[in-house]
Amino acid sequence: MKTYFRLLSFAKPIEKYAIPYFLATIFAIFFNTFLFALLGPLLTTLFSDTTTATSVILEKASSFDLVGRLNDYINLTISEQGELYTLRIVCVAIVIAVFLANFFRYLSQRFMEDLRVHTLLNLRKSVFDNVMNLHVGYFNSEKKGDIISKVASDVQVVQGTVTNTLQVVFKEPVQLLFYIGVLLSISVKLTLFSLLVIPISGYIISKIVKRLKQQAKESHESFAKMIGFLDEALGGIRIIKAFNAIERIKAKFHSENIVYSNLNRKMARRQQLASPVSQTLGVLVVVFIVLYGGAMILEGRGDLTPAKFLVYIATFSQVMQPIKSLTDSFSNIHSGIAAGVRVLELIDTKPELINKENAITLPEFNDSIRFENVNFSYGEKQVLDNVNITFKKGQTIALVGPSGGGKSTLMDLISRFYDPKSGTVFIDDQNYKDLTVESIRHQMGTINQESILFNDTIFNNIAFAKPDASDEEVINAAKIANAHQFILQTEHGYDTNIGDRGNRLSGGQKQRICIARAVLANPPIMLMDEATSALDTESERLVQDALNNLMKNRTSIVIAHRLSTIQHADTILVLQDGKIKEEGNHSQLLSLNGLYKRLIDMQTFDV
Repeated sequence: MKTYFRLLSFAKPIEKYAIPYFLATIFAIFFNTFLFALLGPLLTTLFSDTTTATSVILEKASSFDLVGRLNDYINLTISEQGELYTLRIVCVAIVIAVFLANFFRYLSQRFMEDLRVHTLLNLRKSVFDNVMNLHVGYFNSEKKGDIISKVASDVQVVQGTVTNTLQVVFKEPVQLLFYIGVLLSISVKLTLFSLLVIPISGYIISKIVKRLKQQAKESHESFAKMIGFLDEALGGIRIIKAFNAIERIKAKFHSENIVYSNLNRKMARRQQLASPVSQTLGVLVVVFIVLYGGAMILEGRGDLTPAKFLVYIATFSQVMQPIKSLTDSFSNIHSGIAAGVRVLELIDTKPELINKENAITLPEFNDSIRFENVNFSYGEKQVLDNVNITFKKGQTIALVGPSGGGKSTLMDLISRFYDPKSGTVFIDDQNYKDLTVESIRHQMGTINQESILFNDTIFNNIAFAKPDASDEEVINAAKIANAHQFILQTEHGYDTNIGDRGNRLSGGQKQRICIARAVLANPPIMLMDEATSALDTESERLVQDALNNLMKNRTSIVIAHRLSTIQHADTILVLQDGKIKEEGNHSQLLSLNGLYKRLIDMQTFDV
């Protein structure tokens, strides 16, 4: 229940929707119940005569006997106005009761739908907001498909279950009480006997749905695996086809699909078993009621009349509907709670990087970025070991070295995607941890080896760095990035949609769009991670020219494996095993005849 109420908190302000819903539901239940109570007067009118009606008036029903009181009124009306007039009165009352019952039912459903949409909106917003706030390392360890499943599928399941359960838990018990009130007003003994079905039915159904929660959890996890596998298959479709792995991938997906389908089948069988059990028990009780009540009428015991008995049977047949809805709700809630646990786990995941209290904003970059005794590790693996280095404003600093040496991690620390395990990073002599993350990153632009673009127009991808940029600003940025000419040759120019991840553009074109985006942001610090390594020679030249334009009058920190692209850097840092092995410019490092010289010798390097 703790999980349920936690999920329900996302409906706040719940009273805005719940109070109108409760009022409308009460009125809908009242007029719906009153409609069944009118069956007695209808039958009395149709199957009575004036003599009988006059004699019955002498025996007035008690104030608690609702059906009896209505019958008294009908008998009085029949005796005074006649059967036809009374029939018209009863028919008009039935029409009014039906109209009002359905009108208030519509209002209650409308208010509940507003609550349902409001809850889904808040829940999905909370999940997505928290996902966006999580540190980069979280996405390296978690499966993207599992996150997508929680944001899309699990949230939908939670929303439906929470609001539907809230609706059922209020409406059905109240409706049940109204029906029981009518039944008790007709015959207390008969009602106490008939209501034995409720605890018996509840006990049997609780045994049936006992394992649903665990099965629901397994079902959601299996679905998340399928979504993750689908995402990987679509992202790697070229490799799958290139290595003739289509059938193997199909079989792998089908295998997980079978597991998911079998779990859902088992859950459905248990859920579907609850309703027939409650209905069967209900029919058995109705049969006993007919036998018991019929005997009372035939033997003349008590004050039970045929009209009252028919109203009793009709009303009791409706008693099973709220019971059925309650049992269905409690059998379905396990799926919602299991999904809710997964969603709340994601919401409760705290980002490792958050602004400290009273963190200040870095207004601008004036001097340097400095690492002092910085150590970093992923788990037990040491990646940076006691690094001390200063990046001066206006310089171009290149990071080179064997793979796994710590270059990308060093770059991530500069962007503050991570904090050091020990040691300190300073910018303009201010500790990173004393500054807001946003103000640090505002001073930086990033160009990665993988061109990360969005399924949008070329214009919007460039303007991503500055949403309010004018057409002229975007075009100027594209010209600096050597992208303007090829953009004009596309189908719709700057309004051309580039497709998912920019797949309608070549590698060099995508990278130049990324550079234009960085140019438009105009940051004082540029971080470039293998920006040309995946390009052909011609594209590399165009991109490198664009990068050279971009790096003018900026502080640039560059990771490069193609050492020919960084020979003019002010400082080159050679990293190996998390340590800075060598430091200097191109000529100085060559003269050392060390690791840098060996890396140069392994490449075709035209000095």
